[in-house]
Formats: sequence, structure tokens, C-alpha cells
Amino acid sequence: MPSLKDLKNRIDSVKSTRKITKAMQMVAAAKLRRAQDAAEAARPYAERFNAVMSGLAASAREMGQGPKLLLGTGSDQVQLLVVMTAERGLCGGFNSSIVRLVRGKIAELEAAGKTVKILTVGKKGREQLKRDHEAKFVGHVDLSEVKRIGYADAQGVAKDVLARFDAEEFDVCKIYYSKFHSVISQEPTELQVIPATFDEDDAPQNASFYEYEPSEEGILAELLPKSVATQIFAGLLENGASEQGARMTAMDNATRNAGDMIDRLTIQYNRSRQAVITNELIEIISGAEAL
Repeated sequence: MPSLKDLKNRIDSVKSTRKITKAMQMVAAAKLRRAQDAAEAARPYAERFNAVMSGLAASAREMGQGPKLLLGTGSDQVQLLVVMTAERGLCGGFNSSIVRLVRGKIAELEAAGKTVKILTVGKKGREQLKRDHEAKFVGHVDLSEVKRIGYADAQGVAKDVLARFDAEEFDVCKIYYSKFHSVISQEPTELQVIPATFDEDDAPQNASFYEYEPSEEGILAELLPKSVATQIFAGLLENGASEQGARMTAMDNATRNAGDMIDRLTIQYNRSRQAVITNELIEIISGAEAL
């Protein structure tokens, strides 16, 4: 049975931990507001951009023409998975949920005889995948020094991916991130960016026919690389909001658990203290009666 001193020290330790988790929760709440605003502000542009690209891509496919980024290499044998996670932990299951989705996809592709390559963005995903899939790593993007994600960061990742595609290192590229819904809801998401895929439902309905100058193929050749960067940027922003939401929830739970532990330890401390006092009284009374 722990002594009173041990219980007192443990209570003080848990109280210090609760102060830290409470502070981290408040910091995450402040960062969440900015990250959520950035993610939500980017959605209309990304959706409208995809709608325009969907119409162009559908028209180009009907004519059997288009750049390589749209039509692909004609194969899906080698697949590049861009895994975007956080640079830091203490955010609940945020990183693990993305990695779990990636591991399931790797198993599915390998079962089909495909070759898998992995490009990691964020060290937490890299750390979790390293044990089983280190041989598949082809690169890593470190964003630990970036205070706020910008479009230039997404362009850097996109340039790396596009350079590998031009060098014929892979046939298909998919990005993995967590889509932000709310503080308690983040959805691990898979999105294919090469060859470009666009939801046909996003294409303008009953749109007028246009003649493009330059050609549709020329416009697509110019916009498709920007589309890759835009999708990566949107994924990074969604990840940023999801990370702060998950961290805020995790720290709130940790603060509550610390409070519950303090209550239990305080009860145990009071009972132990009461037992010590009772024993002392018994010894005093027994000694008085002996006299």
C-alpha cells in the first residue's frame, strides 16, 4: 500500500499533467479556428476548379485526346501513395486512422500483384509505416518548420510528384489525408490525382458549348499540374483542421481523465490518512488504559 507521501506526490504530479493538457487544449482550440477557416475557405475554389476541369476532361476523353496527366500511362502496375499526416503527436487517433487506411490499400494492391511506392508528408505517418513498409519509401517531405501551411508548400509536394511521373517512376498516384467535418469527426480520405479523375456530377449541367482557344488539350496541359497542386493543398488544409480538432478532443479527454484520477487518489489519500489517525488514537488509548 502506498504511503501518504507517495499518494501526495502522485496527486501533485497528475495535477501538473492536467495543467499541461488543459493548456494544450486551449492552444489547439485557438489554432483550430484558423485552420478550420482556411480549410472551409479553400473548398469553394477547389470545387469550382474541379467542376471546370470535369467538363474539359469529359470533352477531351470523348475525342480520345488529352495530356498524359489525364489519360495516364495505360497501366496501373506501379502506384505511388502520398501519405499526409501530422508532424506531431498527442492528437488521438488522427495519424493512426490515416495510416490504417493506407495499410489496407497496400495490402489490397499487393494482393493484386501491384508495385507500391510511398511518399510521406509528415513524420508521424512515416514513423508508423517504417516498420513494415520502409523498403517502399521513395521520399519524404518535412513540414515541421512550417508554421502555417501555404500554397507554396503544396506546390513543392506537387513538383516532386510530377517530376517522378515525368520520369515514369509510377503509373497512378493517390493522396491520403483526413477530411475535416467537425471537432469530433474527421474522415480518412483517399483521392486519386494522377491520372486526373473528376466527379462527373461536378460538371456544369446544361452548359453551353464553347470553342476553346487554344485547344482543350492545351488548356488541360496547363491546368492539370495546377490541379494536382490544388488537390494536395486542399488535403493539407483539411489535415491541418483535422489535426487540431483531434488534438483538442484528445486533450479534453486527457484533462477529464486526469481530474477523475485526482478524485480517486484524493479519496485514497483521505482514507489512508484516516486509517493512520485511527491507529494513532488506538495506540494512545491503549497506552492510557495500560497505565
